[in-house]
Amino acid sequence: MRVAGVVLAAGAGRRFGGPKALVELGGSLLVERAARALADGGCDPVLVVLGAAAEEVRERADLGGAVLLDNPGWESGMGSSLRVALDALAEGGADAALVLPVDMPGVGPEAVRRVAARAVDREVLAAAAQAGRRSHPVLLGRAHWAGARTAAVGDAGARDYLRTREVALVACDDVASGHDIDTPEDLLRG
Repeated sequence: MRVAGVVLAAGAGRRFGGPKALVELGGSLLVERAARALADGGCDPVLVVLGAAAEEVRERADLGGAVLLDNPGWESGMGSSLRVALDALAEGGADAALVLPVDMPGVGPEAVRRVAARAVDREVLAAAAQAGRRSHPVLLGRAHWAGARTAAVGDAGARDYLRTREVALVACDDVASGHDIDTPEDLLRG
């Protein structure tokens, strides 16, 4: 099974005060950390969806061999970025997509590997779990791409699609932190 990685990094970070893709933490940008976690976790290819500050991300970020995609509709929310990624993947040979928002720096390669290991067929739906609650990354088997794409509107991403289906939860409490970065104060959380 071939699992592609998707970093959703197009937002303007209004609550944060700027695009989260360009936030530095521990010597690297959040977009670099997310792309590296997916690549080191075995995802191939890794797609990074850009929008706000796309040119600055291209200039500053070291994204290795990641495929950079532009989302011209980024202002409409995360759903449009998921649609851009799934449309790009539809032409390739990936069997599943592992989706990670850029603002979750506590997710590393081990959590990625653990969730990606659930990709046994194109019908898979799985997600990392923190304290028994669904978190990220989320694994979407190819059979679910059309439905997830249709449901991806506004800032919901695939949330509404997943809410009506059985999603295998993969405990990652021991290898990842499930918190996201919404404000500068959130960078101080462990």
